[in-house]
Amino acid sequence: MNHLALIAKTQSLIAAGDIVGAESALVELADTEGDSALMLVLEQLPAKDILAVIREYDNSKESIINLAVTPAQFARAVVIEKQYKDLTRTHLRGMVNSIIFREDADPLEFLTEIGDLDGGADALADYFDEKWSRIEAFARTGTFDTMEDDGEMLSETALLASAYAKPRVEQDEVADRDWMELAWILRYQNPDLFIEMLITLRAKARAFEAGLAEDEQDEDDGKVETGDTDRGKATPAARESDEESAI
Repeated sequence: MNHLALIAKTQSLIAAGDIVGAESALVELADTEGDSALMLVLEQLPAKDILAVIREYDNSKESIINLAVTPAQFARAVVIEKQYKDLTRTHLRGMVNSIIFREDADPLEFLTEIGDLDGGADALADYFDEKWSRIEAFARTGTFDTMEDDGEMLSETALLASAYAKPRVEQDEVADRDWMELAWILRYQNPDLFIEMLITLRAKARAFEAGLAEDEQDEDDGKVETGDTDRGKATPAARESDEESAI
């Protein structure tokens, strides 16, 4: 198969909002020429196109694309995910969980790649935004039980001082392949990124409390409604993208 032609076809399908068709074309390549051919094609696709496919995760089936994407490719996709106007973060959390916790993956490798990019800590803060109080409790007490937390946030200096504290709970106690396990890995295996993420998360919370929620941005903010992308009506791939500046 002509890989350049397949790349052009995949990008055309994504631009038209046919994410299912684009994924099918990539799956057909893997079936006929093997995973190595798929990985070569993924290396040549822009991050925004990889994102368009992997964010449409489906827990009921295993995606060959999600299994093949590398930590570096995934990190570049994650930091531009906010181009989609998904205020619920449903797609972000779904694709992070499905890829970082896949069977052959080292979650820390993925998180490190995300943290090394501008916007990486911001993307992780978006992932945790609904769990802010429990993340604060975890930072202060080492557990996710807010009943043990007195509500006072640790200063940045105190966070740095406690960065290498011994875990109060072991990883297997929170091995949910979800936000708890991800927070545990961040705090005890990449504490600098955990602190950066938490400080960013606090800033987001303050902005929300001040009435500066993301849904109050200008109407023409370069984003699209998630419902439209889910129904194949629109995709950022069809627009002029500021992807390079985002990465």
